[in-house]
This record gives sequence, C-alpha cells and structure tokens, in this order.
Amino acid sequence: MKYKINLLPEKQTTFLDRIMYFSLNYLRYIIVITQLVVIGVFFYRFQIDQRIIDLKESVDQKKEIVEIVLPLLQEASRIDKKSVEIDKILKRQEKFDSMIKYLLSVFPETVTLTNLESAEDSMKITGNAVDAKQLQTFYALLKKEGRFGIVEFKSIRKSEAGYNFIMTLDKFKSG
Repeated sequence: MKYKINLLPEKQTTFLDRIMYFSLNYLRYIIVITQLVVIGVFFYRFQIDQRIIDLKESVDQKKEIVEIVLPLLQEASRIDKKSVEIDKILKRQEKFDSMIKYLLSVFPETVTLTNLESAEDSMKITGNAVDAKQLQTFYALLKKEGRFGIVEFKSIRKSEAGYNFIMTLDKFKSG
C-alpha cells in the first residue's frame, strides 16, 4: 500500500493567476485559429482578384467586339432602309404599270392621245376624238369597271378635227 502525502499547502489562485493560466493555455489556440482564418481570407482575396481581372478582360473583349460589329450593324441598317425604299418604289412602279396597261387595254382606237400626265394613283389625259360616241363609250366603260375611283371630264371642246377633251382619272385600284 502506498500513500501519497502532500505536505505543501494548497495554494490560493487569484484572478490574475487564472487569467494567466487561460492566456498561456488557450489563447495560443485562439491565435492559431485566427491566423488560419486570416490566411484563408488572404487566399480567398487572391481568388476574387483573379475573377475581377478575368471579368475586366471579358468586358474589354466584348467592347472590342461591339466596336467591330457596330459599323456592320449601321451598314445593315442603311441597307435595310434602302431596301424598304426600293420596295416602295417597285410597288409604285408596279401600280403605274398596272394603271397604264389597264388604260391602254380600254383606250379606243379612234381616240388619239396628245398628252398624258401621271401622278401616284391618278392620270390626266388630253386627247382628240373623232366621234363623240366613242368618247362617251370610253367614259362609260371607265365608270362601269370602277378601276378608277373618280372619272371625270375637265373640259370638252368641239374643234375642226373632232372633240378635244381633258379627262382626269383618280384613285386607281389595282387588281
């Protein structure tokens, strides 16, 4: 049998001693953990900085692409505007062609045309007719078919060669 006998009296620990004991034993672990956190944040900062650099390079590349493509887009826009204008002109020409073809298909052989003025969807015809019946038939045919919204004589005069007339045809309907 062994006995342990402690002849030294138990020492009273003060508050300062407890703080010292805590500082020496546990504070070093807290410092090490704090340093590990700081090192982790430091490496994370490197990662974030690299992302920022990559994003700036990406933005610069996209700016260059936009600078290169912008003139092409502007040229495409100009070409589109021109093609729209060309389509409008072609439609007007087709309408005019249709109007002339229609007028020539119904124009009497005995009537002579001396002047023809044309606007977008109207015509002013100046001519001479030998026979008043032919002119009346021509007028009635134009009214009956209704391809022109307005068909009217501006003037009719009797002359030595027959009848001089001025006729206006407005609001042509192609079809």
